[in-house]
Amino acid sequence: MIKLTRLNNQPLVVNSDLIKCVENSPDTVLTLVTGEKIIVRETTEQVLERVIAFRRAILASHAIPATSGNPELAGPTLQPSAAEDATT
Repeated sequence: MIKLTRLNNQPLVVNSDLIKCVENSPDTVLTLVTGEKIIVRETTEQVLERVIAFRRAILASHAIPATSGNPELAGPTLQPSAAEDATT
């Protein structure tokens, strides 16, 4: 969810997953997947920055935690190939 502002200065929270496109004409118009259009004060760049920041926060909160040295939790390790061994 991202916080935006309608043209009449009313705050608005939009589910960024529902945004189909953002365009300037000359105001910033959000078109949702439902077909609804919302005009906001923020620029297209600001809307994009907020969507990216929101998604980064979601991904960061779901990141795989460090293994703290526990080899059972670590992923597979890559072994050098025979060709790489020959060059070292």
